[in-house]
Amino acid sequence: MKNISKFKVDKTILIPIVLFAIISIITLYGANSILPSHMDNLVIKQTMWYIAGFILAYLVMTIGNSWIYRITWFLYGVGIIALIGLFFFGVSINDATCWYEIKGIGTIQPSEFMKIILIITNATLIAKFNEDFPNPSLREELYFLIKIGLIVLIPSILTFMQPDTGVVLIYLLITLVMLFVSGIRYRWFAILFGIIGITIALILGVYFISQDLFIKIFGTSFFLRVDRLLDWSNQSGFQLENSLSAIGSAGLFGHGWNTNPIYFPEAQTDFIFAVFSSHFGFIGSVLLLALIAFFDIRLIMMAVKTNKLINKYIIAGVAGMLIYQQIQNIGMTFGLLPITGITLPFISYGGSSLLSYMLAMGLIFNISNENMRYTN
Repeated sequence: MKNISKFKVDKTILIPIVLFAIISIITLYGANSILPSHMDNLVIKQTMWYIAGFILAYLVMTIGNSWIYRITWFLYGVGIIALIGLFFFGVSINDATCWYEIKGIGTIQPSEFMKIILIITNATLIAKFNEDFPNPSLREELYFLIKIGLIVLIPSILTFMQPDTGVVLIYLLITLVMLFVSGIRYRWFAILFGIIGITIALILGVYFISQDLFIKIFGTSFFLRVDRLLDWSNQSGFQLENSLSAIGSAGLFGHGWNTNPIYFPEAQTDFIFAVFSSHFGFIGSVLLLALIAFFDIRLIMMAVKTNKLINKYIIAGVAGMLIYQQIQNIGMTFGLLPITGITLPFISYGGSSLLSYMLAMGLIFNISNENMRYTN
């Protein structure tokens, strides 16, 4: 006889999230001395965002993934409208108009939620395609890829215009990972990467041949973004130099919690890993990386074990998003990757990003619940 429980949450997923919350709050508190005075309450805000995030994840579990899949296009439409609305009602921060300001709450960034909406939309489309065409022809796959491309292109253009290149890269990577897992012919990836490579080569060619011509063609905003991406190659820039100094001087055990001998901007978001490494040194950094790796491996194992295609694609999208952001964020603090403004999931401060991750975790918990709810 089988015992049925409505919620059976995989503790190997839940416990790391709780530990991430503790690490995030501790690190933000320790970074307080190098943060601007108007950010004195970040610890309280992050705690409240985490509480709201767990409530959101529970609500998603109560609703169930099946109902969410049924309203996929409604969610996609809301996401697109929210991105368009930024051009009329958004607030600008650091020359980017990516947020709505809600009095008494703070700012909300629609593109963060669009990442999760894209995962749901892509998963729904890919699962339906595989059900309708178990052995698709090249033409059928091409039409399907064009459809997926259009779905991703619309929010990518709107987000790029804000401007937010980092999130656009996440949109594209999420889609590529999910398509790779879907089982379509690999030749499409070779063609895509070839096109991307040629495009990048042409753009960089114009950039290095004549920067004035580059600005005339692509505009000043895009020029500044490309220029910023290229700065990492010579490890130049105030943020990067100070980040490397903070990490390199920490030694095995760090300077100690709440000790910040070196200042760098955006310590609460982009360079949160540098703050943690400065406090807890090489040993603490290795332990955090081990926790992140364990969490990622658990997601991948869950994707491998699940039999339902749409669930497999959801996990692939979420895992791809998180792993890319983890590698990008940590890599840029060491100067190994360009500084793109991508935050460290679950650790960096941010209401919208944290709520979007917890929304994704609600979907993940539902998938794990499907596999665990029936026990002998």
